[in-house]
Formats: sequence, structure tokens, C-alpha cells
Amino acid sequence: MFEILVVIVVLALIFDFINGFHDSANSIATIVSTRVLTPFQAVIWAAFFNVVAYWISDFKVADTVAKTVKPESITLTVIMAGLVAAIIWNLITWYAGIPSSSSHTLMGGFAGAAVAHAGFEVVNVDKVTKTIAFIVLAPLIGLLLSYFISILLLWSCRKSNPFKMDGWFKRLQLVSSALFSIGHGGNDAQKVMGIIAATLMVYVSKAGIDPNHIPTWMHVVQVDGKIKDIPHWIVLACYSAIGLGTLTGGWRIVKTMGSKITKLTPFEGVAAETAGAITLFATERLGIPVSTTHTITGSIIGVGLTKRISAVRWGVTFNILWAWILTIPVSGTMGAAFYFILKKFLGE
Repeated sequence: MFEILVVIVVLALIFDFINGFHDSANSIATIVSTRVLTPFQAVIWAAFFNVVAYWISDFKVADTVAKTVKPESITLTVIMAGLVAAIIWNLITWYAGIPSSSSHTLMGGFAGAAVAHAGFEVVNVDKVTKTIAFIVLAPLIGLLLSYFISILLLWSCRKSNPFKMDGWFKRLQLVSSALFSIGHGGNDAQKVMGIIAATLMVYVSKAGIDPNHIPTWMHVVQVDGKIKDIPHWIVLACYSAIGLGTLTGGWRIVKTMGSKITKLTPFEGVAAETAGAITLFATERLGIPVSTTHTITGSIIGVGLTKRISAVRWGVTFNILWAWILTIPVSGTMGAAFYFILKKFLGE
């Protein structure tokens, strides 16, 4: 059983790494497309601030992900199947250049495997409903915030020299991009922390370890049924993995996010990233695992709308929307399929 635990932790960190280069586009697409930073500089910048999130985040999102399904229905096989499904779907969408949600991929795969194991009643409806609602709400909030931030900035700078203001907005975009990267690291790395925490809790239970003598390296602290502390090695490993993943870049998705939805200037990059960062910080505090992909996409559309409706390439946008809609059911189906496969080799 310990060998399975090790394999799951490795798979979780692989997913986190893939999440880094898959979702690095969210952090760097705008700042690359506006040419404020080169692609290499941008991934270094984003990776650094992904890791900075370690010092300012709590574990509310991790708790939500860990409780996607009822704890008593989770097995190591369920977790492994969910991770394998999430990794494969992430790689498929990355290769196709589709900015899908790593968050929903993970939760979909996890839930699908759990349902295959014990039926639909194991799904924690409150947690999943809240997450599904923000598939719509996160991009909508990002869109509205970026639209109003853009209008406010345009009004504030209406009498300024355009060339001079462009220089200022290039500097400001370094700040807005950093804030969005912190939000990305704080939200996305926690999802994998939640999966590893759930794995440790299952292992402790199945291995018959005395709850009063749990080794420090696998002791997940819960207060009133909510995760309040996780072993430091998990936190450091998850932030390091997502940071290293971001360093590898995700150029296929950068192209889609940075230029195919609408053409961006430094001013629009500041508005989109600021709106995205505000949304991510707020939802993290509420413990809602939103998609950074959905959030920044909505924000980019919002700044495009300030120019004119036709400035947004709606064909590309609708293709992205289809990927959002399909992610949870497809990854859930894959999670269930992998559960049945792994069950033959690993048992329940």
C-alpha cells in the first residue's frame, strides 16, 4: 500500500507540473502579447510569483478539492484513477492549444472515479455545485470587472499623452501580471495539495495507523472537519512543481489567449490581469476552486468589448466555451474508465 501512496504523490506532482505549463498561459499570455516581456522573461516572472503565493495563501481551496466526494468513499485507487484521467485530458487540451481548466479536469476525474467506485451519492453536492456555478460566474465576474476597470482607466487618462501613458501601462502590467500569477499559484497549487492531503488521510485510515501517533510528515490537521494545516513538504513540493511547470511555458495556449481572442495593448493587459487577480483572490478567500483559465478569458473578452463587440473573435471564444462545457463530463468519464482498469490490478 505504501508503494501506491508514493505513486499517487508522484502523479499528483506531475499533474501540478503539467498544470504549470498548461496554465502558465493564463499568467503570461497578456504580458507576452503586449511585448512588455519576452516569453523567457515572462515565464521566469510568472514562476517566481506562483511560488510567492506560498507565503500568503491558506488551505480553503485545498479543503474544497479534498472534499469533492465524501471522505469515507475515497480509496487510493479512486485517487489514482482521477489523477491519470486529469493528466491525460490536460495533455490533450494543451496539445490542441485549448485553454481548458486544469481545476475542473482534476475535480471531474476525481469525482468520476469515485462515482464508478460507489455511485453518485458519494459526490459532495454542495462542493461540486459551487464549483460548477463558477464555471459561469468566474469568467462573467472577470469580464465585468475588466470592462469597468478599462472604462475607469480610459476616463482617468483621457487628457494624457497616449505615448507617455503607454510607457506607464507597460510598467503597471508588470504589477498586474505579478498579482495574477500569485492568484494562479495560490488557487491552482492548492488543488493538488487537497488531493495529496486526501491521499494521506485515506492511507492513514486504511493502514490502521493510530490517529494519536500519526507521523509528522503525513499528519493533515483538521478542525471541525476542515483542513487547517498540511505537512510543509506537500506545500513546498506543490508550489515548486507548479513553478517549474510554468518555467517550461505553454506557447500553444499563449497564442490563443494572447492574440486570437482579441488584440491586446499594455493598457488592456493591465485591465484584464487586474480583474483576473481580484477575482482569484476573492474566490480563494471563499474557498472556491475557480479556473484561472476561465477567469482571464472572461477578463480578456471584457477589455475587447470596450472597443467594440466585433473586436472579440467570437468563433475562437465559442470553441473555448465548448472545451469548458466538456471538461468535467469528459474527465469524469475518463476517471471512471481508469478506475475500472486500475481496480483489476490494485483492487479497491
